[in-house]
Amino acid sequence: MSSNNKAVLKTSEVQGSKVEVPSLKLTLSYSIRLMKPITWFAPMWAFLCGAVAVGMDWGDWGNLFKLTIGIMLSGPILCGLSQVLNDWFDREVDAINEPQRLIPSGKVTKNQVIWTVLVLSVLGVVIPAYLGVPVAVLTLLGFVLALSYSIHPIRAKRNGWIGNALVAISYEGLPWLAGSATYGPNHQASWSAITGLSLAAALIYSFGAHGIMTVNDFKSIAGDVIMKINTIPVLYGPKTAALIALVIMNLSQIAMVIVLVLSGKFLNAGIVALLLITQLPFQKKFLADPRGKAIWYNTTGVTLYVYGMLVTAIGLGVN
Repeated sequence: MSSNNKAVLKTSEVQGSKVEVPSLKLTLSYSIRLMKPITWFAPMWAFLCGAVAVGMDWGDWGNLFKLTIGIMLSGPILCGLSQVLNDWFDREVDAINEPQRLIPSGKVTKNQVIWTVLVLSVLGVVIPAYLGVPVAVLTLLGFVLALSYSIHPIRAKRNGWIGNALVAISYEGLPWLAGSATYGPNHQASWSAITGLSLAAALIYSFGAHGIMTVNDFKSIAGDVIMKINTIPVLYGPKTAALIALVIMNLSQIAMVIVLVLSGKFLNAGIVALLLITQLPFQKKFLADPRGKAIWYNTTGVTLYVYGMLVTAIGLGVN
């Protein structure tokens, strides 16, 4: 064994034989990797946009504290929890698509999954309770949707239209609304804090996120076919699925531009429209090779889509 491996493993005696067990540092590292930090951005960004969309007072330290823990709740805690659960329920298909992953490879045990879920669940109860009833209700709804996506026998992910809709609402719409609801009258969370325009933006960007979820499905087509998970790429093939994803994303941005124009937010509408136009060359390349360019498109076209969300929120938050 190399000296590096010895540094992160402990040796214990079990019934007279030596068994190498992960160190605490490595165990924590594995749990964080299970939570997939790269996926946290979407709900964290949505919570931030929801707060910005209702004109959050940035000069109030209490508001900033709530924003910070709300972002943590949306990303590492709730999104992280959903990722751990999804990996556990997906361990069979991952053994085909990505056998090197922590659970199918045996690096993470069932007990570690259970403890990770328990810790995140406790935090997922305490923080919403502090932020207020509306946030707690939205958190519970998001957890139910995320669980329905993965858990047997529901497994909503087996249908690309339904599964992606649940994820889109959980990752975009609900965090956006939670961010808005946090900043009610007298610094208390309130349903009344969610303006009509903020609600419209949450719904529109949730619709668009359905397309983003389809782009994410391209990486696991082979295993999804074997496990009979009917994602949109499996149902319609890569070319048609890519077109469906882009149409959904583009329609949502066009709808948001219209809402902004009707609200008199002409500058913000123009910027969102410009960001959409800028995506078109990237979309052309993605359509030419959907399977090969899916990850690339996530870092290019989807990034521009996400910038548009903040531009929208800024426009809605300015009186």
